[in-house]
Amino acid sequence: MATAVEDRADGERQSPLSDAVVVRFAGDSGDGMQLTGGQFTLSSALAGNDFATFPDFPAEIRAPQGTLFGVSAFQINFGSSAIDTAGDAPDVLVAMNPAALKTNVPQLKQGGLIIADEGEFNDRNLAKAKYEANPLDDGSLAKWQLLKLNISQLTMDAVKPFGLGNKEALRCKNMWTLGLALWMFDRDRQPLIDWLNAKFAKAPDLAAANVAALNAGHAYGETAELAGPLKQHHVDPAPAAPGLYRTLTGAEGIALGLVAGAQLAKLPMFFGGYPITPASAILHHLSRLKEYDVTTFQAEDEIAAICSAIGASYGGSLGVTSSSGPGIALKGEAMGLAIMTELPLVIVNSQRGGPSTGLPTKTEQSDLYQAVYGRNGDAPMPVVAARSPGDAFECAIEAVRIAVQYMTPVMLLTDGYIANAAEPWAVPDLTTYEAFPVEFLTEVPEGGFKPYGRDEKLKRPWVKPGTPGLLHRIGGIEKELDTGHINYAPGNHQAMTDIRKDKIDGIKVPDQVVELGAEGGKLAVVGWGSTFGPIHQAVRRKRAEGEDVSHVHIRHIWPLPANLGALLKSYDRVIVPEMNTGQLKTVLRDQYLVDAKPVNKVSGQPFTIAEIEAAIEEALG
Repeated sequence: MATAVEDRADGERQSPLSDAVVVRFAGDSGDGMQLTGGQFTLSSALAGNDFATFPDFPAEIRAPQGTLFGVSAFQINFGSSAIDTAGDAPDVLVAMNPAALKTNVPQLKQGGLIIADEGEFNDRNLAKAKYEANPLDDGSLAKWQLLKLNISQLTMDAVKPFGLGNKEALRCKNMWTLGLALWMFDRDRQPLIDWLNAKFAKAPDLAAANVAALNAGHAYGETAELAGPLKQHHVDPAPAAPGLYRTLTGAEGIALGLVAGAQLAKLPMFFGGYPITPASAILHHLSRLKEYDVTTFQAEDEIAAICSAIGASYGGSLGVTSSSGPGIALKGEAMGLAIMTELPLVIVNSQRGGPSTGLPTKTEQSDLYQAVYGRNGDAPMPVVAARSPGDAFECAIEAVRIAVQYMTPVMLLTDGYIANAAEPWAVPDLTTYEAFPVEFLTEVPEGGFKPYGRDEKLKRPWVKPGTPGLLHRIGGIEKELDTGHINYAPGNHQAMTDIRKDKIDGIKVPDQVVELGAEGGKLAVVGWGSTFGPIHQAVRRKRAEGEDVSHVHIRHIWPLPANLGALLKSYDRVIVPEMNTGQLKTVLRDQYLVDAKPVNKVSGQPFTIAEIEAAIEEALG
């Protein structure tokens, strides 16, 4: 995390040139590319750039070294103007071995710069990457600029005074590379040096070696007399309103938003979770926030995790659980229990590629059907979808609000891209948020206690167990109207099913707004979740070319905003880009009878701006 305070008024800031650069670090999963990218992100934040990141790593804990499926990459798009995506094509690719080059160079912008560690391009590694000849020498990279450096040897030379063995010395390669990148983009090394000294405080020799490697990489850029492509490039800060800023990942945004929501509801929070990629980070972050009346519990399995959270809600806390698609499937029966007992519960689904184990470390949006429909019986549940790491904070608060104000479980959708990506975030003033404190029923009301009696929102009362005079039954068997007794009567089941549906249908959500463009016109591009960035930039570019196209992005997936049907019908055409085979498209066609057309991608990679632009051009004919 990086934090910075911006206290200059807008009038004091020189208008920066619109300038953005996309850099991708790629190497073996043991080369520390995620660490390198994370620390370069920190330097971008402290430099005042706007940015978006895209970590991309293999599912294996440690794939065989040097193989194509063991490549780990980290991409960052940073600049002096608004950044909404991690960038379509890198301007610079740092390739630490042949496999990293082979898997990533096809995405590099034509004329872009390759920085390759030629020390790793030996016969053994070339064979592992399925290269018949060394690409650094055979002319196959001619359409890009190529800079061959023996980073391995240069790193070993830099750390030789510290007595490290070859294996330990080579682990400092990522710091040498980071030092070169800091020089290339005119970045201050001191925050990274401070971080290394703190990280290796108990191993000063390792700290000194890594600092030496960082400084050596920086010095190489400073002193090497290269007539080729290596040049220093300064990126001005992006305009920013005064305030406190920090880097924020989607997982951090969810965790902080859940805590903020619990504070606004005046409730202690209980989180029951089970490790699963990419949702595990939420448990990690919440476990460090115990001072905010947060209890975290790592259960023995997914079912135990959600059932413990339901128990916490029954006891008067805000119950929260989290998982990804396969774990959400395991939680399905317990979700039905929470719906039947009408207890507040927040379920976070960090979507990943499926089905089954699928693509554990890749992103997808294929759990929308599961979120809206994926339970036995008629079991309606509100669904909210975050569009970015910063929006994840707001959506988590919204999920908590709905859960406690309507006594219902709520599913909060994010995905692997949002969970792992980072962006600058203006830390909000929580005193500006409207609180929604929970009122528990503490006394027998006039006319007697009705555990399943309803208020104007069709919400039943929330009673802490042990409250005198308010003893009541709870469980998964159908409840009798008002009393909550077990009741199998056909008419009663019809009435309770209708009430549960009407309660969710009646949830007040904000009207749908148009993010960019007009209300009505030739074409609406409708998205949800992490497709926001590429859709927004593509629509912006097409509107700049004079096209009649608008961007509509849906946060409340269920129930849908009241004005959404009329809004969609005001456009001649509607296209829906999503990282699945057309799930939101199907919901919109079902609910509004609009001829929404799908734009689908299920490669485990996010949409590029160019892909959305092409879809807009095709739709406009």
